[in-house]
Amino acid sequence: MKSLLLAVLCLLAPLPTLAQQNCDRPTDDFDGLYCLNKIYIETDAELNQVYRDLAPRLTPKGRSRLKETQLAWIEDRNSSCSRKIDSGFYVNLSCATSLTRSRLQFLQERVRECKSSGCLPSKL
Repeated sequence: MKSLLLAVLCLLAPLPTLAQQNCDRPTDDFDGLYCLNKIYIETDAELNQVYRDLAPRLTPKGRSRLKETQLAWIEDRNSSCSRKIDSGFYVNLSCATSLTRSRLQFLQERVRECKSSGCLPSKL
């Protein structure tokens, strides 16, 4: 899945500046894809940062549980938002972004919890 996303990113990298300026009103499907991809990448980067912030706050058992639930979440996101078809892969970036935002919010809540009242591994 990461290879596919990387391939999409490499293809989108040379897009003209015009697409970057019209994300509020994309003019065609390629501009729309560029904008959706841009939002997904930013959301995914935030998720990774919050994960890196949360992990060291946990006990070794908590970190193990966090990794386990994160891998399960990734599998669920992938199965919910992508599929392989004869002509290649289909990735629904709106779906992936929505699920990533939800997971991001969940992990942010765990970080706030750890900072305020202590980490509760049972909530991971």
